[in-house]
Amino acid sequence: MGSLLLAVIYLIFISLGLPDSLLGSGWPTMQIGFGVPSSYAGYVSMTIACMTVISALFSPRMIRRFHTKWIVIVSIGLTVLGLLGFSVSGAYWMLFLFAVPYGLGAGSIDAAVNHYVANHYPSSVMNFLHCFYGVGAVISPYIMSLALKLAKWNQGYQWTAYIQLGILLVCVLSLPLWKQNERRAEEKNRDGAGIRETLGVPGVALTLIAFFAYASGEATCFLWTPSYFAGTKTGLSAETIAAFGSLIFGGLMLGRLISGFISNKLGDRLLIRAGIAVELLGILLVFLPLEGYIVAAVGFVVIGAGMGPVYPAIQHMAPANFGRKYSAAVIGLQMACAYIGSTLMPMAFGHIQQAVGIGIMPVWLLVFAALNFGMLEITYRKIARKNETA
Repeated sequence: MGSLLLAVIYLIFISLGLPDSLLGSGWPTMQIGFGVPSSYAGYVSMTIACMTVISALFSPRMIRRFHTKWIVIVSIGLTVLGLLGFSVSGAYWMLFLFAVPYGLGAGSIDAAVNHYVANHYPSSVMNFLHCFYGVGAVISPYIMSLALKLAKWNQGYQWTAYIQLGILLVCVLSLPLWKQNERRAEEKNRDGAGIRETLGVPGVALTLIAFFAYASGEATCFLWTPSYFAGTKTGLSAETIAAFGSLIFGGLMLGRLISGFISNKLGDRLLIRAGIAVELLGILLVFLPLEGYIVAAVGFVVIGAGMGPVYPAIQHMAPANFGRKYSAAVIGLQMACAYIGSTLMPMAFGHIQQAVGIGIMPVWLLVFAALNFGMLEITYRKIARKNETA
């Protein structure tokens, strides 16, 4: 029963990753159809992320009131609605209408499942969990690439929605599996702290800045990697450019797969430090002024591999760093800050690259990698001082 439930949780994270890379992969073609500038992808991404921030901020309250399984089912249903809405959008403004359920579905399920795993499973499971997110995010650019080759970009969203419906059916059938931890989880969640109280805990605010920085770099890669190759390399087809959207996700999946095997030995902090070091190596590869696209493509895979363990490790540390009482609120706040970064920074980068050229992307990624590392290192020192005086 426990193994079956874990398999369902992995499947849930595949569903969470599926929608995330569709916009970046399809946008070079979508923007032509809608007749809008390339930077307008940032506004759609911002709307989706705004809705996700709202649902993430409400997640601690929802976790206290509802069991994770119901949050999962409703959230996947909202995502299906958003995907189908995108698939029938014939005008740019329609994307904003369906971005509402698209984004609302992501925040609550992300926070709820991460909180559930952080409190019931070891670090290796958290990394494997986010590896499966990468599986979903790697698949969808190829779905979009196939749709662009055989039909239109609309079918990329439609076909992804059908896959989500299949996952939703599996989740409904799996409802009895959640009973093993249901009563214990509800008792713990009922005593959880609120957002205001949690913000006063030493180190929490710094991890929120770190999460903002991490998500800013990650979301920029999600949205703008295909456009980077379109703007800096020549002779590439629309289908090939769309497929480049999978590079960062493939790297994320690889990094989290490797981390799943070594995280219990290394520990979350060392894993994060190693991950950021690998990310910096990938940024260096993209920096190299070479005409071909191979080295840059490898660089984005390496960037993703370095980013891979950072996100799950920070969230898995929440109960250990701040206590179970605060873990739901900490994770919810982390998700909110991550999506604020996802909301604002890709849009900001869109305007910057339109003014100075998309070749500035590696510099942008370097700034946020450094901010992420710095905030986490200061957090560790604050927690250590707090433990010494306790």
